[in-house]
Amino acid sequence: MDGTTAERVRLLVDNDTGIDDALALAYLCACEHVEIVAVTSTPGNVDADRVAANNRALLALCGRPEVPVLIGARTPLQVALTTTEETHGPQGVGYATLPDPAPSNGLGAEDAVDYWIKAAREQPGELTALLCAPLTNFALALRKEPRLPWLLRKVVIMGGAFYYQGNTTPTAEWNTHVDPHAAAEVFAAYTAAAEAGLDENKLPIVCSLDTTERFEMQPEFVNELSQAAGYGPEPVLPEDPEGTRSQSGNQLIRYLSDALRFYFEFHRAYDQGYIAHVHDYFAAGVAAGTLEYSVRPASVDVETESPLLFGTTVADFRHLWGKKSNAWVVSDNDPVQGFAELKRKLSALAQQV
Repeated sequence: MDGTTAERVRLLVDNDTGIDDALALAYLCACEHVEIVAVTSTPGNVDADRVAANNRALLALCGRPEVPVLIGARTPLQVALTTTEETHGPQGVGYATLPDPAPSNGLGAEDAVDYWIKAAREQPGELTALLCAPLTNFALALRKEPRLPWLLRKVVIMGGAFYYQGNTTPTAEWNTHVDPHAAAEVFAAYTAAAEAGLDENKLPIVCSLDTTERFEMQPEFVNELSQAAGYGPEPVLPEDPEGTRSQSGNQLIRYLSDALRFYFEFHRAYDQGYIAHVHDYFAAGVAAGTLEYSVRPASVDVETESPLLFGTTVADFRHLWGKKSNAWVVSDNDPVQGFAELKRKLSALAQQV
């Protein structure tokens, strides 16, 4: 699939913000052809209330305060919630800080799952679901409305690892490992939908670690972004003292710089170098239709019983299980094109805020 398109995209975003989630959300706010219909907040990187606060603050900064921010599930389906403040900081966005604005549209107390179902029923074939968090809310929505695969225009999932080392256990990726039962339910629902005749173009597009970790941001990106926005140098250097804060005169540049610095430091602490894997940005670009990628059909399932392989995703590309494909797994992408797109859009947004 060539993902690049200028046609209007209407998104239901589910995230667990999260540094790379924040980058992805800021990018979507910068895309003029993207309408963010709602952002639902799933516990994962931090708890659901903190996720929602991060989403509200960032949407307000990016000029989208009217977007509803809702909470659904507060825990995974069957296991205890595990969060990862060591990866994303105690507030979920590294060293970045913003005031949390009060909900401006009266929807803050509405359940995210019910909102999704209502929106999909009222606007069949129009909404794309971007899922950058554990799949808890989506699994609950599929329980209540099994026709969601038909009602949604497209589904994009950031999650899983196939022919690639996991980032939580040796074989499991974070989003899937937090709630593997939800992920297993989602893929089972799409297997049933495929067997019932769902158009293959409506199968979820899965952005796994195999390709999201190719989006390896270098610290020079932050400096280049600031200069492209007209705000001068913004050096983020490996030799800086940990916790150094941005002095940028632009609030968006300052926010992203402080968030990403924490992420660079985290990756270095885990022997990956002073870099940042911006997984959710790639998934956002797939959903927005702005990034290039290729896919392979597969039947995907998730291990939920084995202590050794708990949360591991498995893709049957050769149909040895005898099941119909229930997903498109991204097999290739173009990080050079993707980072150029990100810099172009975010620098333009920074000039507006």
